[in-house]
Amino acid sequence: LGCHLVVLARECSLKEIEKIQTGQTDAGCRSQVAGCQPGGEHNPTNHPPLPLEVFVHGALCVAYSGQCLTSEALGGRSANRGECAQACRLPYDLISDGKPVPLGDKRYLLSPQDLAGLEVLADLIRAGVASLKIEGRLKSPEYVANITRVYRRALDKLGTRNSELGTDAITEDIPHSALRAPRYEIEMAFSRGLYTGWFRGINNQELVHARFGKKRGVYLGEVTRVQGGKVFVHLLAPIKAGDGVVFDAGHPEEKEEGGRVYEINVGQASRLSPITQHPNRVTRKGETGRMPVPPCEVLTFGRGDIDFSRVHVGDKVWKTSDPELDRRLRQSFSGDRPHFQRPIQMEVHGHVGRSMTLIARDEIGHVVQVESAMSLAKAEKQPLNTERLREKLGRLGGTPFKLGDLKNILEGDVMLPSSELNRLRRKAAGLLDALRAQPKRWTLNPRSSRGNEARFSKSEIRNPKSEIDRSLLTSAATESELVVLVRNLAQLEAALRCGAQTIYCEFEDVKKYREAVALFRNVRSRDASPSTINHQPSTIWLAPPRIFKTGEEWILKQVRACNADGYLVRNYDHLKFFADCRCIGDFSLNVANPLTAEYFVHRHGLERVTASYDLNITQLEALLQAAPPEWFEITIHQHMPMFHMEHCVFCAFLSDGTDYTNCGRPCDQHDVQLRDRVGAMHPLKADAGCRNTVFNALAQTGAEFVSHLVALGARTFRIEFLKETPEQVAQTIAKYRQLLRGEITGAQLWRELKLLNQLGVTRGQMA
Repeated sequence: LGCHLVVLARECSLKEIEKIQTGQTDAGCRSQVAGCQPGGEHNPTNHPPLPLEVFVHGALCVAYSGQCLTSEALGGRSANRGECAQACRLPYDLISDGKPVPLGDKRYLLSPQDLAGLEVLADLIRAGVASLKIEGRLKSPEYVANITRVYRRALDKLGTRNSELGTDAITEDIPHSALRAPRYEIEMAFSRGLYTGWFRGINNQELVHARFGKKRGVYLGEVTRVQGGKVFVHLLAPIKAGDGVVFDAGHPEEKEEGGRVYEINVGQASRLSPITQHPNRVTRKGETGRMPVPPCEVLTFGRGDIDFSRVHVGDKVWKTSDPELDRRLRQSFSGDRPHFQRPIQMEVHGHVGRSMTLIARDEIGHVVQVESAMSLAKAEKQPLNTERLREKLGRLGGTPFKLGDLKNILEGDVMLPSSELNRLRRKAAGLLDALRAQPKRWTLNPRSSRGNEARFSKSEIRNPKSEIDRSLLTSAATESELVVLVRNLAQLEAALRCGAQTIYCEFEDVKKYREAVALFRNVRSRDASPSTINHQPSTIWLAPPRIFKTGEEWILKQVRACNADGYLVRNYDHLKFFADCRCIGDFSLNVANPLTAEYFVHRHGLERVTASYDLNITQLEALLQAAPPEWFEITIHQHMPMFHMEHCVFCAFLSDGTDYTNCGRPCDQHDVQLRDRVGAMHPLKADAGCRNTVFNALAQTGAEFVSHLVALGARTFRIEFLKETPEQVAQTIAKYRQLLRGEITGAQLWRELKLLNQLGVTRGQMA
């Protein structure tokens, strides 16, 4: 792809990051183009590993990046395009085998704590990370100043400059004593609770505390008494007059009482209290959660600020605002004077009788050149030596620059008035600042800038597959094809009885694929006549899990060992693993434009690709008009896979385990749904890699748009089943066949599907 840096998934642990970095080096040494010496010794200067970037701090999305379709399914907003509606931060009830699971105050089952990688910063650098990403979506300038400063200081404590990231220069960790003050600042900036995410591996008991899904701040303690406009609290963190607090009664979805503290007084102490433990901390084995506490403080608020009838003993108290900290942070970036200066290089050229040339460069390649308005003269007393030039040209106060390297290439003893040197310095700094403010100038690949005819020329196809495979793609389709995706053996049998030509299997347990392929072949052997559609025989295709991590090769090997007719490619690892097989690109490749489609069809020889589930009908129309329609498969009936995540709800809330090694596999024993605020029951499934998918409770249909899509040239349509019975599978297949044959209209099918499905159907993102 020509990348210069790789951003790793947030779900990568430190061990996995190390394996990725090591794998780059090993792969480079094995490759003939990687700069290996004849004896096999790797020469890193010829083919260095790609720099790695990781997400080190901020809000954690519960879903894998690019694999969240919840906002699209429920509100027509694409999270993959920056329009996330934050459905993961809403409360859900856990329904297991038809009954609610009592979880106390845990209702925010999909809302991870915020990522804070400060504790593992040294480990990240040692693992080879070269770039650190701080999330700042919709955050304030104070947040940016606060968090950036904390991590910059931490890197300084480690003795690491930006240029040293990605090296093994770090030998010591940050002492825990040095993390206390930054933790306060981080929690005040924005915090739903702080955790190291997946860096230390999977711990489903700690990733999501589930008690709230919004900003809290610093935990102060619990209310011990409310008396006449005064609130008594055993404080666990500092507070002062003017700070803002909120009282947490365990119902964050409701309006909460809160306000600014007017006065603080010391009250009486109690002997023991169970309330001094942080609410997001998991009590360890052998701990009671009780400990001696200091005297309680009495908080007083402004008259009328708090409705004390809604504040109760046991309510948790959070500090949400620290005006003094905010004021200090604003001072670090407000005003016209720059608060940070970047070094620039300068060169000076010239000789007597000619203008002096000043060239200035910054660290990212911007270059400016300015000429003096007068000629250099011979110096009698104070020539422009390097020391004098540095003194004059280094006066960059008030600019975002400071003088770094200076090359004096003046010939002979020359001089120029100080006023002219000052003018040159100011002009060069101004031009360089203007260049940095301009948006990046992209250079389009000449091939990508040509018209569609040239771009999609058959002579440019680089396809490793045989001509026979290519003919499956390019043969003219005279009749629409209905592809059926099933998720269990009973649905497969129903689809076979209906005579489905192309069947996809996506099972939770890949071990059942072998039985599925055997069943398919057994049925087809009894009916050996080929399908009349495109004169091609019926085929069965298997779907590997969407996410692949190092160490999970056994899953792909099990899938491939079933010897299906083809495979659904769902990520880049699948492209390589199934490179010599028939492959179709699935929706998880996010094909939303003709350039992406061309890349997968031409470069990797996929027979077709599934259009992204993010596209509405207008965008689908544009896609079909911009590239050959036979490239695309369009899903017109499905339960949208909304969240696809490393976080395992089964493990977190139906077991005491931390991951698959000790959870007891509740996903194999229970039928689980998540009930949202309006009562919709969204099915939850786990795949072979223990990754969870939350599906939309309602099936969605694009039936009303099919005739228009056919008119645009689309010929391959997919329908997917989730928990439907064999009878519902047969009925649904029959109805869509009628639609594709023109026997019923899309509006008629819409009405009939609403009757067939107990919960009804939705038009989903296509509308």
